[in-house]
Amino acid sequence: MGKRIRVMRVIARMNVGGPALQAVTLLNHLDPARFEQRIYTGALAPGEGDYLDLRGQGAAAIRVPGLGRSIGPRDDVRALARLVREMRAFRPHIVHTHTAKAGALGRVAATIARVPARVHTFHGHLLHGYFTGPKRAAMIATERGLARLSHRLVAVGEQVRDDLLAAGIGRPEKFTVLPPGTRVPPLPPRRQARVELGLPQDVPVVAFIGRITQVKRPDRFLEAARLIRGTVPDAHFAVCGDGDLADTLRGVPGLRLLGWRPDLETVHAAADLVLLTSDNEGTPLSLIEAALSGVPCVATRVGSVPEVVADGATGLLTGCDSRELAAAAILLLTDRDLADRLGRAAAARAERLFGIPRFVDDVRALYEDLYQHNPVLADISGAR
Repeated sequence: MGKRIRVMRVIARMNVGGPALQAVTLLNHLDPARFEQRIYTGALAPGEGDYLDLRGQGAAAIRVPGLGRSIGPRDDVRALARLVREMRAFRPHIVHTHTAKAGALGRVAATIARVPARVHTFHGHLLHGYFTGPKRAAMIATERGLARLSHRLVAVGEQVRDDLLAAGIGRPEKFTVLPPGTRVPPLPPRRQARVELGLPQDVPVVAFIGRITQVKRPDRFLEAARLIRGTVPDAHFAVCGDGDLADTLRGVPGLRLLGWRPDLETVHAAADLVLLTSDNEGTPLSLIEAALSGVPCVATRVGSVPEVVADGATGLLTGCDSRELAAAAILLLTDRDLADRLGRAAAARAERLFGIPRFVDDVRALYEDLYQHNPVLADISGAR
C-alpha cells in the first residue's frame, strides 16, 4: 500500500457546523495505517459553540494564534508564518484547507512551504448574503487567485460548485463534489426530550438549529413564527444555537432559546419540523441531521439546500419569504400524515446520500488519487 500519507488540515475555527464535523469525521475514520492527520485551527468567535467540546469525541487540534475568523494584518501575518513553520516541520504530502480565511492563509503557506498537493473545500461560498460591490469583487478576485494555487477544489454540493464556476473561480476539471457525511445517535422518547428541554408536551414544536447571525435571518424566522402562531396558536419554537443576534430572540412568547447543545438528538426528538430561513447556505448540516433523525424540514431554496431536501418528497422548500415559509410549516403542522411520510422518506434518503462510509471513502479516493498522480509526491513518498 505504500507509506502513510501525511495530511495537514487547516480550518479557521472549530465551531459547531459542517466544516468542523468533516474535519473530525475524517480524523476519526480515515485509516490511521494509511493516513497521518493533524488539524490546525484558530480561536472561536464570541457566541460560537466549540465543536471539539460539544461533539468532538476526544479529537484534538493544534491552535494557531491569529487563524480565527476575524481579519487583521498583524494576526494574519503571524498565522501565516506559524503555518509555514508547521508545514516545514510536519512535511505534509497534502494540505487540505476549510473555510475562507484558512483557505487563503493555508494555501499561501503551503505554496511557500512547497507542499506537493493543495486542496480546498468550499463548504458554501460568500457570493450571496455577505458582501456587495467592491468587497464582493475583491473577494472573487482573491478566490480566483487562490484557485490557481490549488490542485483540487472540493464543493459540498453541485449548486455551490456551479455558483463558483459562474463567478470564474476555478476550472471544472479541478472541482470534485463531496457532500458531507455524518450520523446521529438514537432519539430519546419525545416526552422525555420535551421535559429535558422545558417544552410543553401536547403542542406542535418547530426547531431552528444553527448560528443566530445575519445570513441565517433570525428576523425572517421570527416573522414566520408570528404567522405560524396566527393559524396554529399553540405552536412553540425551540432555537438551538447562539450568535451575535441571539438577543433579538429573547423574550418572544412561545420561543425557547436552548443555546448550543451536544445532544441534538434531544432537539430532533422534541420537534415536529426543522425550519431553516437562511439567505445563503452550502449543504447545511442541520438539515442533514434532521433528515437522518426522520424530522421533516421547511427551508429556503438557497445554495445546495435542494440537494438535501427533495421538495415535496422529503420536506418543503420555499422562496426567501416569511409568508411562504409559514404556509409550508403550517401545512406540515396540521397534516401529520404528510409530515410523517416526508420524515420517513428523508431518513431513508439521507442515510443513502450522507452517511459516513460514503463520505470517508470519497475523501480517501481523492487523497489517493492526488498522492499517486503527483510526480513530486512520487519522489518524496518515503521521506520525512
